[in-house]
Amino acid sequence: MSSPRRANRGPAAAAENRAALLAAAKAIFSERGLDVPLSLIARTAGVGQGSLYRHFPNREAIILAVFEENIGQLEALVADADSTLDELLSEIVDQMTTASAFFEPLQLVDSADPRLVGVIERMFALLSDKLDDESRRGSIRADATAQEIFLAIGMLGAFLNKTPERDRVAVARDGWALLLRALRS
Repeated sequence: MSSPRRANRGPAAAAENRAALLAAAKAIFSERGLDVPLSLIARTAGVGQGSLYRHFPNREAIILAVFEENIGQLEALVADADSTLDELLSEIVDQMTTASAFFEPLQLVDSADPRLVGVIERMFALLSDKLDDESRRGSIRADATAQEIFLAIGMLGAFLNKTPERDRVAVARDGWALLLRALRS
């Protein structure tokens, strides 16, 4: 998984280094969980630890940056006026299947960290946006709330965190199908 170290190009490489660190973090966190050594992320990205800490001063910062990227993908989907809640939920489940570790901190709804609270609020806004539009709600019942959907997502995420990687796709599919039965009309 480790890649050769690139030559130091200084500030000119900052954006490229940040992108490499995010890609490495996403892959490693998905494979091994959120408690991996940060030095492994730097090595995998092909940068020094100094670069990692310049961009992400601590573990929470890099985890939140990956959240931001994932939420950005969801927001882009929701921005399409024709997208439905079913499509949004399908994308969330896909993200959970490949990176279940990222949904673990979202279960900390009482978090005092304003950055995490912001991510949770953005997720609620995405869900509410589609729930509030009858034509975009899809198959989800009219009285379903963003809180209920968030709870279902959290339950599936917690279960997937304990599921071996080789079984995650099947378990995610079956688990989400079961939860959808409770959320559908």
